Amino acid sequence: MTEFPMGKCTCGAIYVCDATGHNVGSAMVECLVNACNDESDLAWELVPEEDYLTGRLEDYDDVTHQIIPKRNLDGRAVRGVLFFVRLHKDMAEIVTRFEQNKQQEATLAEQKAGGASLPEIEPARDPKRKKKRASKTLVHELAVQGDIQSLVDYCFDDKRTLRFMQRLLYEPDLNLRNKIIWNMGSVCARVATREPGQVADLLHRLFEACSDSASTSWGMVEAIGAIIACRPDVYGAFTRHLYNFLHDPATLAGVIWGLGEIARSRPDLVRKTPFYSLLGLLNHDDAEVRGQMVRLLGRIQAKEAAFQILPLQQDTTTICIFEQGEPVEYTLADLATIALENIHKGEV
Repeated sequence: MTEFPMGKCTCGAIYVCDATGHNVGSAMVECLVNACNDESDLAWELVPEEDYLTGRLEDYDDVTHQIIPKRNLDGRAVRGVLFFVRLHKDMAEIVTRFEQNKQQEATLAEQKAGGASLPEIEPARDPKRKKKRASKTLVHELAVQGDIQSLVDYCFDDKRTLRFMQRLLYEPDLNLRNKIIWNMGSVCARVATREPGQVADLLHRLFEACSDSASTSWGMVEAIGAIIACRPDVYGAFTRHLYNFLHDPATLAGVIWGLGEIARSRPDLVRKTPFYSLLGLLNHDDAEVRGQMVRLLGRIQAKEAAFQILPLQQDTTTICIFEQGEPVEYTLADLATIALENIHKGEV
């Protein structure tokens, strides 16, 4: 989910490719931040030459992977730029320690939350088996019935199965749509034990659908949240990209719901995002948004928001939140009480 193609050289340098040559500044920023393992605050503190070296190659063709001095190949314009960043040894060691600390924090957070219930690796399928073919009607029936085992089998046999499931997100019945969303997350969790790329492709399609102004985003954001929540160990890095859809009223509640589901088992993934920008939503006009926010902040034990949550203990507005596909009614007062209990858990 980066804007530019990116990779790492055997010498340790990170490189990005700007195929157009018009967005080199953005490519440089993305390259430097990636070299710092996405620690953007650290990246802005680094000084060129003192902390890292840079390199740049012009007239790069990203199709043939060659330098084309004439800037034209078989009638096709070549304007690509390759940009390199390599940290000095001492700075690379600091970044490595940052990454180790993040992994330790993630492990502690997972243990504190009781650990995520990760599926066992799916047994290898017999390559000589007669493969099943999926259809829209069949996938719809299995998804509605919650037949996860059959759907997983079809995913391994027919790559179209997850595409068919994606189409089911346009289901007009809200209860049924949310059931399908969670079933999709459960299916993806098991498929990812053998073929994580198939699920990653689905996530990319969902993000693209949410970003397309010409299409409706029904259930798309929620499906992304459910998939990440079911396999945060594999797809947790996608969490921060949910923030891109906070400014659309149609997807606002879905984003917060998805973050809340991820926070159920991996609150550290949400705490690593700029969640402070969400605190103002506790005063949102929509009761559902306020309730989803309280639920999220409680799950990540956001002590910073405790005083802002307190007044909501007097709010008796009732909302419906889907917990793993099942509708559950809460009052905002109930959610505020639960959140504050989580926030102050373990305090003497």
